[in-house]
Amino acid sequence: MPNDAVLTVERLSKSFGGVDAVRDVSFDVRAGELVALIGPNGAGKTTCFNLVNGQLVPDAGVVTLSGARIDGLPPRTIARMGVGRTFQVAATFASMTVRENVQLALLARSGAQRGVAARATDLLRTEADALLERVRMTEFAGQGCATLAYGNAKRVELALALASAPQLLLMDEPTAGMSPRSRGRLMQLAADLAREQRIAVLFTEHDMDVVFGHADRIIVLDRGRVIAEGPPPTIRANAKVQAVYLGDDGVDN
Repeated sequence: MPNDAVLTVERLSKSFGGVDAVRDVSFDVRAGELVALIGPNGAGKTTCFNLVNGQLVPDAGVVTLSGARIDGLPPRTIARMGVGRTFQVAATFASMTVRENVQLALLARSGAQRGVAARATDLLRTEADALLERVRMTEFAGQGCATLAYGNAKRVELALALASAPQLLLMDEPTAGMSPRSRGRLMQLAADLAREQRIAVLFTEHDMDVVFGHADRIIVLDRGRVIAEGPPPTIRANAKVQAVYLGDDGVDN
């Protein structure tokens, strides 16, 4: 595996009721790199994400984050070690402002208790506003999250993930529910931030325009196994990938 690999997955396997969801999967994600994990329904993408994130414990295999083994650890511990995650549906506190959401995420990173939030918010305002500037949401800082357009809510979620200062960012269907124009803007923003800050990004996505337009490398799963890996032009030309996936807009659950 490369020396600059942030995430390393080696021979990862997981079965449910005797059915292999993931079998002997190996790959890496390097600092500043965007890697897309794609495949047809049931290919094992979500299972891979949950194994890396700690929501599932692998039956076999090793997952390391910058050389430290994380497989089998609880999600909270993995998050504290530097793994951030966004989800298919934007997850924010609707009753709070955009800035307050980010401040709360910063408090969580610092380990402060919620009881000190009121006293700490002024201290965290500058840091929160800096994060909002990075995701181009400064003008919405005082606005309630419940009133945001969906694309802007996804930007806030990205700021929340960045608040944990991640080494690795897992993005699960990051553009789901967004317009085609907003999808491209969000992924370009994520790509710019990843490269500027040397964050490794692993994402799943059903929109092939997003995948081929923004991924540095693509890993293709089918029935729990890796069937192809490489840069977008190589994957697009791969006959096996074309046969099992390209042209199918299904989304793994």
